[in-house]
Amino acid sequence: MSTLTIFDSAADAAGTAQDAPAGRPIPAVLGADLEVPVKGGRLVGYANLDYAASAPCLEPVSAAVAAALPAYSSVHRGAGYASQLTTARYEQARHTVRAFVGARPDDAVIFTRNTTDATNLLAGCLPEGATAVVFDTEHHASLLPWPKAVRLAPPAFPGEAVRAADEALAGIDGPKLLVVTAASNVTGELWPIAALAHIAHRHGARILVDAAQLVPHRKLNLTALDLDYVAFSGHKLYAPFGAGVLVGRRDWLAEGKPYLAGGGAVRSVGDDVEWHDDPEPRHEAGTPNVLGAIALAAACDALTATGWTELVREEERLITRLRAGLASIAGVRELSLWGDDHPRVGIVSFTVAGYSAREVAEALSGEYGIGVRDGKFCAHPFVRHLLGTADGGCEDDTASAVRASIGIGTTQEHVDRLVEAVRDLVSRL
Repeated sequence: MSTLTIFDSAADAAGTAQDAPAGRPIPAVLGADLEVPVKGGRLVGYANLDYAASAPCLEPVSAAVAAALPAYSSVHRGAGYASQLTTARYEQARHTVRAFVGARPDDAVIFTRNTTDATNLLAGCLPEGATAVVFDTEHHASLLPWPKAVRLAPPAFPGEAVRAADEALAGIDGPKLLVVTAASNVTGELWPIAALAHIAHRHGARILVDAAQLVPHRKLNLTALDLDYVAFSGHKLYAPFGAGVLVGRRDWLAEGKPYLAGGGAVRSVGDDVEWHDDPEPRHEAGTPNVLGAIALAAACDALTATGWTELVREEERLITRLRAGLASIAGVRELSLWGDDHPRVGIVSFTVAGYSAREVAEALSGEYGIGVRDGKFCAHPFVRHLLGTADGGCEDDTASAVRASIGIGTTQEHVDRLVEAVRDLVSRL
């Protein structure tokens, strides 16, 4: 398989501006007019460049939650009108999410707290003796939950990722699961998930894709890509109400141990317990986060109605401007696994010579009203690899980076302010 083919697969996984339909105007986010204090006591408009951690709430999402609140009630077991209406809204949210990711009609859609929760749920449902294959480039949510795992070194190029997965899966007997991100939370780079899914299935394995950083930025079609499982979080998808989702094949989920033991997960309780066979009730014991599910579905609806053409075009314009601006500053180094030209979503991590990442982040916030993230971004092995500290011998602030991430609501002024702020910090050295 050629590198070009793999590249095309990554682009297909993301959805492109060319194949996405035009739609409504881009929705607004809450907090666009937020002002924050900076040094000297002034108030300035907040430049939120921390979308990869948690995206702000879309106005249509806030409206959907507000509309649901007057009839808010418990779901599935109430005969009253409010309970019936809330149940209908909750189950409609499940259908909306299924459509948003292009899932198969019989795929399970299980609401969770976030991507980490969804991944841990699946880990508990793996067949006995199953082995997970996971790259050291993954977020800890994908790296850590597996009882039995084979960890692969960061690949030097996309084709090496496919080759390494191929070799690892070929050497494993029994059930196996390939775990991979769709878009890196550190570099934003897109992974060749279509090619990796093909390799996994050739070896009788399944694939789980962490789509937390992809779905706020690009279209995803689970069926077209032939993915087995997809997990993502509402709080990164402009729905910060504490819900996530696991979507995928039903059999492992129907046979796995219920994630929580409690009401709703059972058919009957006596001397023995009869658990639900359907994955959704089986793994959603207790009163679920109804408003979170409604919010998540509203975000899916809003992005679908907008269409991806303008969203992708505007993001690529801003991220290109940001990367070019940072590249023009002496001493600034952007972190990348596969080079400057590899396709990516709106995430840039970088270091500034002469400053620790925390010093940069604190100065950007305290002096310029800019919110970014600093640290290892819950991807410690990967960040150490990118910084050349993979031996773990450097664990102070110098083993960290600054991450700027953009999305709906980011403006050119925000991007330019960040670039000029970093330029100003460098000029002080």
